[in-house]
Amino acid sequence: MTTDALLDDGLMRAHELMRQRRFGEAIDWLADLCRQYRDDRLERLLALCRYRSFVEQPPHSDVPDPWHAGVPDPFADVAGVPEISASQLNAATLAAGIHHHGALLVRGLLEEPAALQLADGIRAALDACTAWHDKGEGEFDGSWYSRLPLQDGCELAQARPWVESAGGVWLADSPRMLHELTDLFDVRGLVDVIAGYFGERPMMSVGKSTLRCVPGTQGEADWHQDGAFMGADIRSVNLWLSLSHCGHDASGLEFLPRRLSRVLPTGSHGAHFGWSVGPGMVEIAAEGMATVSPVFAPGDALLFDHYFLHRTGVPTAIAKDRYAIESWFFAPSAYPTQQVPLRL
Repeated sequence: MTTDALLDDGLMRAHELMRQRRFGEAIDWLADLCRQYRDDRLERLLALCRYRSFVEQPPHSDVPDPWHAGVPDPFADVAGVPEISASQLNAATLAAGIHHHGALLVRGLLEEPAALQLADGIRAALDACTAWHDKGEGEFDGSWYSRLPLQDGCELAQARPWVESAGGVWLADSPRMLHELTDLFDVRGLVDVIAGYFGERPMMSVGKSTLRCVPGTQGEADWHQDGAFMGADIRSVNLWLSLSHCGHDASGLEFLPRRLSRVLPTGSHGAHFGWSVGPGMVEIAAEGMATVSPVFAPGDALLFDHYFLHRTGVPTAIAKDRYAIESWFFAPSAYPTQQVPLRL
């Protein structure tokens, strides 16, 4: 049987599984095919299947937070956000970093060659997005950029143009990058780590998982907590992954290195926008603690939740573009439906 025939048979089986609403099996089947064949039809259908699984079978879970009784802190002697190596990352260190210090910095989560390859993928996705707009919206379809067909009336779709105008592309709108990143996370055990933290297998956000290239011309950015957009009554983890050297001559992240347990008031204390946290409020929340802007290497990652106070860090020597991916994960027992989760 030829490769084309094998792919056709594989696609037919996937469509049949989806017709029968056996989305978990369809996702596993398509993901396995995508590992064997680099085919845009497979990658686009896999992205659609992850979305359809949420739309047609919204997750319902009453799994309790496994850390509700308290989290031991192996970093009790650390002031600020603790740093660990990739080999030290597990559910317990993730819980300790977030609950006691606000975040966890993981050095070398990916090897540099793998990180730089993902950065090339971001560039390809951004270029394909530009080509899609230049060719009249719809005349171009591919695997680097193919818009996830959200349901009519989906409010989230209104945010897509804003993301793209700011040098980003939703991960879900790049089927190849979505497959490559989710497969990488699965193989490296990162999905299992987050599942251990939540006590249940996570879902990934459409609206908050983004491929980004921040230009070397970036000016001052605004402080924010993502809970201001998504709500406080959720369980979340953002895996912010650096794919280039940043924080010295390229933008990085500036953040308050402490745990906050509430969403701060927005649009006040000198804030530029209604959604942002004003510098005066940042000073109040800091209680004398200084904000920090670490230097990141390709493959370093910062993990935090929706209470973390941060902004794009703009160093005085900024001259280069910065590539990074933010991947937001939610627990099925407490997730923001307006962000449209994808099944993993």
